[in-house]
Amino acid sequence: MDTGAEVLLEGPRGRRLCLELAMMLDPTVASAVFYLGYELDPGRGTSVKLLSVSGDDGGAPPVPSLEDLTGALEALDAGSAGADQIDGALVRAVDSSRPWQEPDGEDALAALPEVQAALVPLASRVLDTPSAQWWNQFRPAGQWALHWSPAGNPAPPRHAAAETLSAWAAGARREEAGAARDRPADPHANWTGTWWSFPEGALRTVAQLPLGLDLIEDSFGETSVSVTGVRGAGRTYEVRSGSDWAALCREYPFPVTASRRHDWFRCTGRHGEWVIPDWEKAAEKWDAVHVTALAYLSCANRALDIDAGRSSVMAGWNPDTTIWLTDTAGEDGPPERWYRTATGEPWVREA
Repeated sequence: MDTGAEVLLEGPRGRRLCLELAMMLDPTVASAVFYLGYELDPGRGTSVKLLSVSGDDGGAPPVPSLEDLTGALEALDAGSAGADQIDGALVRAVDSSRPWQEPDGEDALAALPEVQAALVPLASRVLDTPSAQWWNQFRPAGQWALHWSPAGNPAPPRHAAAETLSAWAAGARREEAGAARDRPADPHANWTGTWWSFPEGALRTVAQLPLGLDLIEDSFGETSVSVTGVRGAGRTYEVRSGSDWAALCREYPFPVTASRRHDWFRCTGRHGEWVIPDWEKAAEKWDAVHVTALAYLSCANRALDIDAGRSSVMAGWNPDTTIWLTDTAGEDGPPERWYRTATGEPWVREA
């Protein structure tokens, strides 16, 4: 793929962003996605059910076809997309990510070649807007660390980065060994475990506030967060594409086939060997790893080829997120409390 639009649409989250935006712009698209997505949803008829509605003549309204959807997408006025709508579509694309199970109906719909082709003009328009220009920027010096907790609870003390990564590596090796011994090799088996590919416990920072408070994969709908400014320097490995993630995995491979096999098979449909970066070894060369928003949109939730037999998944990351592998980042000012009245409402900084 060559164009920026095609790169964006290569990823499940990028496709979902464009589909969410199209639904905001045209109720005809929203209606078609509602019905067609239901038909493709793995939980159709069980965890996801459709209630029938009678039309004016007492019968069921006509169900839109795939051709109806692609025609509506091609007729969209892509230039009418505003900043708030683009940000909202980005939030929905992240919120609907589920790297531990099958793609939902809307993701499956957006992956159809006909739908991807019809979304190209909208994707091109989005990438040209001022709202998307930060999506491929390098890590800024100043960022924010987020501590999700009830109001008034202070952030726990941070451990030294080397200690954190050593504990992560030891725990991940134990889990992999235990999974290889105890879990079935059949990827179809109903089994789940650790599905993310970042080092638990390491300092994570974001660059966009308040938008970054909503760009959280596997969010629990929290309504209160403590935000602390962080300023860091040092050597940052920039992940701006799938090839960047793959290169990191090739240089520092950490096998996770047994512990990730079932979740990542459901997510990607791929059966084979899996690796993630060995974050402890990467810290010998790099102080931080930054995943741009565009890299997240084009790479998350899909199998990224490492070499002939191995692949990886960028799972549990968030757009424009930095993970610190050394102690080169420090607090930059006192913590602030941000809150919202309910999930989906705007975030407000406490006075």
